[in-house]
This record gives sequence, C-alpha cells and structure tokens, in this order.
Amino acid sequence: MQPRDQITADDRSRVPLLKKLGPGLVTGAADDDPSGIATYSQAGAQYGYGMLWSVFFTTPLMIGIQIVSAQIGRVTGHGLAANIREQYPKPMLYAIVCLLLIANTINIAADLGAMGDALALIAGGSKGIYTILFALVSLTLQIFLPFPRYAPFLKWLTLALFAYVGTLFFVHVPLESLRETLLPHVVFDKAYVGMLVAVLGTTISPYLFFWQASQEVEEQRAALGQEPLREAPEQARLHFRRIKTDTQVGMMFSNLIAFCIMLTTALTLHTAGITNIETSAQAAEALRPLAGDFAFFLFAAGIVGTGLLAVPVLAGSAAYAVAETFRWPIGLGLKLAEARGFYSILIVATVLGLLIDFLGVDPIKALLWAATLNGVVSVPIMVVVMLLATKPEVMGAFVIRPRLRRLGWVATAVMTITVVTMFAFVA
Repeated sequence: MQPRDQITADDRSRVPLLKKLGPGLVTGAADDDPSGIATYSQAGAQYGYGMLWSVFFTTPLMIGIQIVSAQIGRVTGHGLAANIREQYPKPMLYAIVCLLLIANTINIAADLGAMGDALALIAGGSKGIYTILFALVSLTLQIFLPFPRYAPFLKWLTLALFAYVGTLFFVHVPLESLRETLLPHVVFDKAYVGMLVAVLGTTISPYLFFWQASQEVEEQRAALGQEPLREAPEQARLHFRRIKTDTQVGMMFSNLIAFCIMLTTALTLHTAGITNIETSAQAAEALRPLAGDFAFFLFAAGIVGTGLLAVPVLAGSAAYAVAETFRWPIGLGLKLAEARGFYSILIVATVLGLLIDFLGVDPIKALLWAATLNGVVSVPIMVVVMLLATKPEVMGAFVIRPRLRRLGWVATAVMTITVVTMFAFVA
C-alpha cells in the first residue's frame, strides 16, 4: 500500500469550502448543546472572565483528537466501537460503550428539558408537552428521513448558534475581558477545578469522537466510487485535507460560540451578582432585564436550535457504538426494517432521556453529572483512540503523523491531569 505522501490522484481538485464542511462542522456545533450552553453560562456567571482562557486552550486539543477520530473512521471504514471490538478485549469495549450510553442518555435528558424550558419561555405553554414534542421530532427525522437529505439539514441547523454571537451586540464588552482572557487568574480550589472539568468535559466529549468517526463512514458509504482509504489509498490526500479543514472550522466555530456564551453571561449575570445558573433557559431568562428582550429571545431560540442538532448526535453516537459492538446492521442510511437494533438503541436512549425529565431530577445535578461524567469518561476513550490511530494493523500506511500524534497525546494528558486533580480535591 502506498504511503500518503506518494498519493497524487485528485490532489489538484479544488473543492468549495462549503462542500468540505460536513461531519466536523456538525460535530463542533453539536458540542454547544443546551447542557453545554448551561455549563458555559454557569462558568461565566460564577467566575466572570475567569474561565474564558479555557476556550482558547482547548481549541487545538479538540481539533487534534477530532481529526484523529475522523481519520480512523475514513481509513478503516468502521466507527470507533467496531475498531475497539477488533483490537481489544470485550470487557473493555463493553465498559466504554456502557459509560458512553449512560453519559449520552443523561445529556439527552438535560438537552430535551432545556429545549422545553426555552420554548415555554418564548411562546408560553407547557414545558412537558414541548419536551415530548422535541423528542418525537428528533426521532422522526432520524428514522424516516434518508441520510443524504438529513445530513444537509444538520449542517443548516448549525446556523442557530450564531444567536450567541448576536447577543454580544446588546452588551458592552470592555477591554478588561481581553486582558483577563490572555492573563487569567486561575483559582486552585474544589469549585473552580470542578467547573473546569465540567467545561472540558462538555468541550472534549466522548460522543463527539464516536459521532464524527461514524459520520465519515456514513458519507463514504453514501458516495459513489468511494471506499475506505485502506482500500482506496489514491483518495487519501483529498480526504485528509477535507477532514482537516472541516474539523478545524467546526471546532473553532464551536469554541467561538462557547466564548460568546461565557462572555455574555460574565458581562451581564456575573456583573449583576447572579452567580448561580441551573439551566440554559434560566440563563436566557436572567438576560432579559440586563440585556433586553431581543438578547433574551436570541439566547432562548439558540437553545432550541442547537438542541435539535445535538439530541440526534447524542442518540446517534450511542446507537452507532452499541450496534458496532454487537455487529448489527448500522447506519442512518438504512431503513428501520433493515437496522432494527441500531434504531432501537437510538429510540431507547431518547425515550430514557425523556423519562429522566419527568422524574423530577434536579436540573443542575443532571447538568453537572453529564458534563463531569463526560470529562471522566473521555480519558480512557482518548487513550484507546490514540492507540488505535498509531496501530499499523488498524490504519495500515495511514497511521497518524508525529505532529498529530503529539497533539492527541497532549489533549489526553490535559484531560487526565484535570480529572485526577478534581478527584484529589474531592478526596
């Protein structure tokens, strides 16, 4: 098999930027889900400018680990769970998939509840009815809309996140925020480290690794004349460049939105002495008297839009992982009758998340559980992902290059150190 440096076919193809954007853009946008918005809002409200630095710090790390995940999917033609199944003992695979399923289900619950809250704030009516409606809409789109039509829909939904850029036009941004972003005052106490783990966990989340790898597989299978890169090495250079551009744009877009949310809540809520935000909808409501009705509307509408994007990603990544684990027919490109197991997991994850919303679980606890659990679970998964990406048995001639390998391991080390520090403070 040819090494990638000798691959020249299609190298000179000039693909428009919008066509290069797909799995990476959707993955990055889904990272700013309603529970993530609540985490960023709480960080801004509680610490003001004190955590803005984390957005810039995590951006290259996030880009690195997502590119690695995408390359594994495109090179092998299989998602992460399928590759883990082939390379590691079953107990390890089952543990990883179970943790992913639990974290995703809690995340779905937090997101559906936040969407119901947000629409109730905008339009009035029953939060419970809206929450059920959003769950049904999400399931209907995933099950009955063919993937080639569904994928562009997800891409357009990313525009909802510009609502959080818009809210900044309704508040005054002092230069002090820039200074404290570049020269942060870091506090080493239990609360600060716990919030940092939550921010990192909602930024570098396991479900994003599984989703982007699986979407690379979906797009490869849906396109005529495309095969896994191990079988079609002549296509490698074009796809590696596309993956790099797609992922860089997606993750930078994601973290730009996170920065805007943190900055908006720091400038308004923290300045007004409102330091305890339990949900993203509560953050939107608290903005109304401080930044005006339109800022409130943009913030709340953004919660609904990004939730419609994130819930399918959360449920879908769980379904991909479980279906690959048990070798079931898999993919949003298949009909319900062709992939009953895959769609069953997708439905179960969404319905369980919906049920959690009606059990009276404290929203702030659900939020922190989801974000913190994501941070903890990401560590072993990132280790496995990096090991897969450096195995010739998995990647053939396309094992990741030294620069990407270093970036991926740095991201893994940062997550490990942060989680260990959190447990040290708890102990």
